[in-house]
Amino acid sequence: MRARYVLSEAALGLWRNVTMTIAMIITMGMSLWFLGGSGLLFLQVDKIRDLYYSQVEVSIFLAPDITDEQRAAIDQSLSTDPMVASYYFESREQAYERFRSLFADSPELVAATDAESLPESFRVRLTDPERFTEISDRYRSVEGISEIVDQQELVGEIFSILNAIQIGALAFAIIMACASALLVMNVITVAAYSRRREVAVMKMVGAPNWFIQIPFVLEAVVAGLIGTLVAFGLLAGGKVFFIDGPLAPLSTVLTPVPWRNILLTLPALALFATILCATTAWFTLFLRLPK
Repeated sequence: MRARYVLSEAALGLWRNVTMTIAMIITMGMSLWFLGGSGLLFLQVDKIRDLYYSQVEVSIFLAPDITDEQRAAIDQSLSTDPMVASYYFESREQAYERFRSLFADSPELVAATDAESLPESFRVRLTDPERFTEISDRYRSVEGISEIVDQQELVGEIFSILNAIQIGALAFAIIMACASALLVMNVITVAAYSRRREVAVMKMVGAPNWFIQIPFVLEAVVAGLIGTLVAFGLLAGGKVFFIDGPLAPLSTVLTPVPWRNILLTLPALALFATILCATTAWFTLFLRLPK
């Protein structure tokens, strides 16, 4: 009997303030969408970082006047270096072919460059990409080497941009969550005011506060869970229509977003929405309802 009363009162409360309920659902859905998206972005950036760092190469460019003995000595040193996972030698002709491939859209630049103007190099992959400074210090002064370049510097700049996007998305999600909490407070306040006579009668007959508060809290939680479904639908739709659609060619550059991660956002966002709505509603009622 009590459960039926609580559920009927919660449903009636949602219908009485239908416009504010819809506004709360939309705001909650958008905030949870940004929150879930920022969470997925955090996971993907970590995966992309691991992928790219595992493929980072150190380029050891050789001097134009290097001798065969110096080149062989560098080769021998790299082959026995414990910090080197793998390496290969790139001749001027191979460097020129790479150059032509990279700058195929700039035929004037390709025409103005010949193989002799490009240096020979050793392309080295480290066992630990974070130890570039050590290998740079070890080989910088070796005869026959003109320059050592680490791709990690360029990759680091890219990830600094991605990290800024992460932080921005998370900050916006937090702002939206605060807006949702304020809207929940307003909806509960209006609901409590519209039913003030019923609440007063229930207080007179000795109904405990928790029994009076449950329908209001349940209203907020139901609206939050519906907002969770909206957010999940937007995330799933984004994967189907964007990530697996127009952005699919980028899968060779960026790691794909697995459905497992998308599905895991549903219980995580539902838990967050439940806690946020229930806590906000209870706090509002604690302040508004007569003691």
